[in-house]
Amino acid sequence: MLTIQSNVSLKPYNTFGIDATARYLIEVENEEDIQTLLQLPNTHSLPMLILGGGSNLLLTQDFNGLVVKINLKGISLVKEDQEYVWVRAGAGESWHNFVMYCVEKGWAGIENLSLIPGTVGAAPMQNIGAYGVEIKDTFDRLEAVHVATGEKHIFNNADCHFGYRNSIFKNEAKGQYIISSVQFKLAKKPTFHVSYGDIQNTLEQMGVKELSIKSVSEAVIKIRRSKLPDPAEIGNAGSFFKNPEIPSSQYETLKTQYPMIPGYVINETTVKVPAGWLIEQNGWKGKRIGSIGVHTRQALVLVNYGGGKGAEIQQLARKIQESVEEQFGIRLYTEVNFV
Repeated sequence: MLTIQSNVSLKPYNTFGIDATARYLIEVENEEDIQTLLQLPNTHSLPMLILGGGSNLLLTQDFNGLVVKINLKGISLVKEDQEYVWVRAGAGESWHNFVMYCVEKGWAGIENLSLIPGTVGAAPMQNIGAYGVEIKDTFDRLEAVHVATGEKHIFNNADCHFGYRNSIFKNEAKGQYIISSVQFKLAKKPTFHVSYGDIQNTLEQMGVKELSIKSVSEAVIKIRRSKLPDPAEIGNAGSFFKNPEIPSSQYETLKTQYPMIPGYVINETTVKVPAGWLIEQNGWKGKRIGSIGVHTRQALVLVNYGGGKGAEIQQLARKIQESVEEQFGIRLYTEVNFV
């Protein structure tokens, strides 16, 4: 039976550790709970916030509606052939735990996404990615319940309209579905992606002679722990801004002014510039304003040292955006969703 909680602090439910209050909160454990939820009186008249691990949102105020915490668990092998396995996970499974499960099984394709916080259900919404790999590369399908009708829908890869940290669930289908499970197609024979970032150097430092998905995963974990703060110690949501993609002509112009500006060629007309570098050039790295600030080791990460307000972090983000745009003519967009 579903329990409706009233006036609940959301501090334990978001990695920023923002102490905002939800008018109502319901935790769903299975698909039957979702159907029961959608049949409750007043469910459709209230604003609804679907919450996974709370690792990619910033609560800027109290939420005067219904927060639905997704706790659907379970990992199962759906089918396999000589080359691939199809594995399904409940939307409430920890993403990192799911990655570790697959690594231990020898199923390849998501090892570069180790230690990313959040849940399996939230992963395709954001098309999470790291070190040259994105969810869309291994995503097969997901099951979701339509909030308005209670009908179950299946979305394949094309249906999700995946883009850079983007999907249909952040745009035209935003707030319309509750994702219940996600299925991935993983390889039995790995194709390693180790040229991005510090993976190759880290593997050498670790003394790895022969590549394996486990060693790549361990290298990624080592890198992330060295660069990113643990949300259990300092409130944060990981990378706050997307790395901007700009026209090649603009990049070449900037390079004459700033010879050290890094860039990664996307195609003949587009270059991706690290947002962290742009932010750091403006002196934001390590800057603290009261209880909030920019992390000392990674300028891409905004932090709550304790007691900070979401509105304060939002204001800091705007100041960073304005300063970067003023100096470089580049507009930064957030990865983190504001509520």
